[in-house]
Amino acid sequence: MANDKRPITIKKYANRRLYNTSTSAYVTLEDLAVMVKSGDDFVVFDAKSGEDITRSVLTQIIFEQEGKGGQSLLPITFLRQLIRFYGDSMQMLVPSYLEFTIDKLTSEQGRFRDKVAAGFGAPLTGPIFTSLEEQTRKNMALFNQALGLFSPFAAPAQPSAEKPGAEPAEASAKTDIEEMKRQLEELQKRIEGMASKE
Repeated sequence: MANDKRPITIKKYANRRLYNTSTSAYVTLEDLAVMVKSGDDFVVFDAKSGEDITRSVLTQIIFEQEGKGGQSLLPITFLRQLIRFYGDSMQMLVPSYLEFTIDKLTSEQGRFRDKVAAGFGAPLTGPIFTSLEEQTRKNMALFNQALGLFSPFAAPAQPSAEKPGAEPAEASAKTDIEEMKRQLEELQKRIEGMASKE
C-alpha cells in the first residue's frame, strides 16, 4: 500500500488506456485487480474531464473477473435481484447492506476458511451451512439494529401471521439461505461431475 496512505491516482485517457501516476506507467484492468487484491487503494479520474470514474472501472474489473472460467462469484439469482433494486424504494438501503455484509464476511473469512477446510470432502450441506445460516441471521439482526438507529420513531416489526414470532426479515433470510443451499448443492454436483470425468 502507498506509504502516505493516500489512494494512488490512476488517469484514464480517451484511448481507454489507464496511467498509474505513482509508477509513471500504463496499467491494465488486470493490473488494477492485482492492486485491489494486494490492498492498494486507488482512484480513477477521467484525464480530460477530471471526473471520478472509480466505480465504473471497478465494475469493469468485476465484469472481467466474472468472465474468467470458474471464477464467478455472483450467482445469476443475485444479479437479477440486484437489478430489480435499481429504481426501487429500497435502492438506498442496498449499498449499505451489501457493504455491511461484505465487511462482516471479510472480518470472519479466517473462521469460514477453517470451517470449509474442516468440512472439505464432507457434504456441503453439513456444518458449513449451519455456520453460514447463523452468520446470516446475525448480520440481519445487526443490520436491522443499525437501521433502527436511523429511524428511532419507526414502529417495531410485527410478527408474521403465518409463523407466530417470526420476523419478516428472518423469513426472508431463511428464503435466501435455502436458495444459497440449493446453489451450493448444484455446485457440489458439478464438482463431482468434473471429478468423475477425470
